[in-house]
Amino acid sequence: KAMAAPVLVRVGGSSLPGGFWAAARVWLERPQVANRRLCGAAVEAEGPVALGEGAAGAGRLLLVWREAARGPLPPPLRPWGSAELHALLRELLPRGRPRAAPARELAVQDVYNGTVTFLPLEENSEGKYCIKKSNIYQIQLTHVKDEEWSVSIVAPFPEDWFSDGIAYPKLAWLENELLPKLAKWSVEQKPSEFKNTLSLLSVAKYSKVYQDLKEKYREMVKVWPEVTDPEKFVYEDVAIAAYLLILWEEERKEKELTKKQSFVDLGCGNGLLVHILNNEGHSGRGLDVRRRKIWDMYGPETRLEESVIMPGDSHLFPDTDWLIGNHSDELTPWIPVIAARSSNSCRYFVLPCCFFDFHGKYSRRQSKKTQYREYLDFVTQVGFVCGFHVEEDCLRIPSTKRVCLIGKNRTYPPSEWAVIDKQITQYINDHRTCADIGCDRRVGFNLNDHSDGVCREAGSELPENEADTAGTIWMPGFQPREKLEQIRNCASLPRDFVDDVVLKVANLLLNATPQKSCPNMHGGNMNSWNQG
Repeated sequence: KAMAAPVLVRVGGSSLPGGFWAAARVWLERPQVANRRLCGAAVEAEGPVALGEGAAGAGRLLLVWREAARGPLPPPLRPWGSAELHALLRELLPRGRPRAAPARELAVQDVYNGTVTFLPLEENSEGKYCIKKSNIYQIQLTHVKDEEWSVSIVAPFPEDWFSDGIAYPKLAWLENELLPKLAKWSVEQKPSEFKNTLSLLSVAKYSKVYQDLKEKYREMVKVWPEVTDPEKFVYEDVAIAAYLLILWEEERKEKELTKKQSFVDLGCGNGLLVHILNNEGHSGRGLDVRRRKIWDMYGPETRLEESVIMPGDSHLFPDTDWLIGNHSDELTPWIPVIAARSSNSCRYFVLPCCFFDFHGKYSRRQSKKTQYREYLDFVTQVGFVCGFHVEEDCLRIPSTKRVCLIGKNRTYPPSEWAVIDKQITQYINDHRTCADIGCDRRVGFNLNDHSDGVCREAGSELPENEADTAGTIWMPGFQPREKLEQIRNCASLPRDFVDDVVLKVANLLLNATPQKSCPNMHGGNMNSWNQG
């Protein structure tokens, strides 16, 4: 019995059937984009499988497939249409607490027949997987005529369907929510500028760590003393902490390290990320030009320092394993440089947000990319120049700027460091755009000026903290953030003054006397209006 009428899809060119398989891949690998009660899917195994006695596969996938291939598919499912199929064993991961048990499925793609069949799995008392027939369903692509196709979902036993409200919503949800999305994705699939979310980590492991941390630090939302949105900032830092904890755990396994990694968070802001990482056993500290009220709430175990960071020889961290740049603004492109020059083993993690070059606001160099993509490519290139293998991933955080860049491994042996260091210096000098308009070497920028490429005079006075170390600064004239955050709107003006100005302007407008006549729409009587 078909659950719903097929959704017709009409598209020119060659979008289908290729777009259908891309859409199916989204539902297979990232079901959370449609089903918000899932946090993702963990693909346990996948590969080609064959019908008949010669069925081949690997490990658990082979065992499950042999069970699935024993008999024909129940109607109205289309039978397997070719001898070679592609199977994927996945685990659906529920979101939230208390955590529901994950659900396992075997999904079988039949390109020849235009189907993806989903076979839910149950574990019996002997520890073997068997198919839960009540929740079998199949996504079908059908060529109607010319450029017209249809996408449909069918279930052979709709009257027995069991909905747990999480991994298996009601059949009506598949009909009204999933089916239209699949049809839409089939014709709108475009190559993304970015990697899939959490492409470098185990989604299952991330989900568990994130939920544990969220539960542990949820009280921070209630006592947040800053003016910023507590839910956004608390859960964003919890998510970043979960990512780093798993990244570092995997690194310890890979390199057989016994001690947890140390870190320095450059431009740590509210300090919550440092607080969480310290609490989870990682030694480290956070530096920021401006102290925040919330710092006093963390206690002495959380190391936060009010300090101006000037990229130079006096701000290296030779004993630190990782440098973190979480929305580090003007320090973002410098973090790979600082990591490279701190030691041969220092690594970095940056989450770029605002666009800064080495000397000031980042100026776009091409219009074919989005500004965000172009800036990410720039920071990635900085990492390559500094001798890092740079990896990119997309975090699961409540922000439009979710792409992180990670420099874990070097591209050169330690003996070649002098060559790399010279390469870094040359690259920084080549990217001083102020030189293009005739500025002297000692240039800087003003973070309070939102125009691009505004240079200071060569003889301008250096800040006191910079003058002490001018000989060691890599970019003379570099201007860090100001300690006092300047307010650029009327928020700090006395309320009575603002009300008085508004009233005077309103009275001037209302009392304006010049009148102007104009014909109405139909060319009849002249209408008067107050042009004030």
